[in-house]
Amino acid sequence: MGERVVASYCTTFLKPEMLHIYRQVSSLQSYRTFVMTKALQNSERFPFGDVEIIPEPHMNPIRHGWMKFIERRPPIVYRGEYQMLSSLLQRRGADLMHVYFGHTGVHLLPFIERWNKPCVVSFHGADVALKKDIRDYGPKLKSLFEAVPLVFARSHSLAERLVSLGCPAEKLRISRTGLPLQEFPYVRREAPVDGRWRLMQACRLIPKKGVATTLCAFAIFQKEFPKAELVIAGKGPLQAHLEELSEELGIAGKVHFHGFVSQAELIELYRQSHLFVHPSETPPDQNQEGIPNSVLEAMSTGLAVAATRHGGIPEAVEHGRSGLLVEERDFEALAIAMKEIARSRDAFGEMGLIGSRAVAANFEQTLQTRQLEAHYEEAVSLAEAKERFPARTAERSPERFQEHAPAK
Repeated sequence: MGERVVASYCTTFLKPEMLHIYRQVSSLQSYRTFVMTKALQNSERFPFGDVEIIPEPHMNPIRHGWMKFIERRPPIVYRGEYQMLSSLLQRRGADLMHVYFGHTGVHLLPFIERWNKPCVVSFHGADVALKKDIRDYGPKLKSLFEAVPLVFARSHSLAERLVSLGCPAEKLRISRTGLPLQEFPYVRREAPVDGRWRLMQACRLIPKKGVATTLCAFAIFQKEFPKAELVIAGKGPLQAHLEELSEELGIAGKVHFHGFVSQAELIELYRQSHLFVHPSETPPDQNQEGIPNSVLEAMSTGLAVAATRHGGIPEAVEHGRSGLLVEERDFEALAIAMKEIARSRDAFGEMGLIGSRAVAANFEQTLQTRQLEAHYEEAVSLAEAKERFPARTAERSPERFQEHAPAK
């Protein structure tokens, strides 16, 4: 058998917050991949040598209107994308297509159902939300689950959410995005003797990340540790609101909004910090985190974590050992957890060491890449078996997505 080829389909390659996808695509070993995208962005930050930009199709406006409004065909059909994708994949000799994000899979569903090779789709968090802007998103998700041999989830919590949305448990595989540990070396930290605690959160400034909860908790924390400072690395639509909140809380002089930072700058901020805070929360649309990359990066460098029992966070942060977890939106409990870590100088250092070792054992990039490629091979084998024996259903364990148990 020759080298397998996987087409990595990502509508935009890549937005700044999609570093985890870049790490996954660029680390494949036994599979050769090329990227399919409609928009190439941040290529200096995410250099990749083999990118196919999907051109805008030339449409006959009369035919387009008829198919869209009279026949009510799906967008991929009336926009003329179907044949274009088929030709591109055939020219590149793709054995498999990996579609990043569930809503992209829904858009591609008419193609996925008809293409003569298998597709897999991976879910990352935002794509399990209730998407009111996509007509019949729930039923279309169920059709997508039927059309693909395997469905990937970044965490067990996401897998459980997908089961509730109609995904057969036997089709689910946990597919974690691995961390290049050499980029985030462990640094043994000492508690500051002068009380100058440096706390940090790194994320997009959106509701799901719980930055407002961080600010409220820090306002309580700094009353006991008045020399403490909080660094927020990231940008987003909530920045003005969060800056205003810090003013109202009387901590504006202690909080530093760094905006979007380079990878080198982020690593230096990790190194300079004592405690990482990430109180993610579930918004009304049920959007959730997989396992936040920044949490894994911070833990790898030896930072203890104060966070919430949200999404996949408990699968990385072991409560009482590598950090402390509280309920979502409970800023008072978060402040207590932060103070508890800071007060116990021995536990503070030990938590960082335990967390770093846990990331190395469970999220190392090479190990996760091998697992992903094993899932690719399984998907190809399942599709080939289905083609040979269309009347038979391959036996799969309903517990398969529990292969890697979450931390307790």
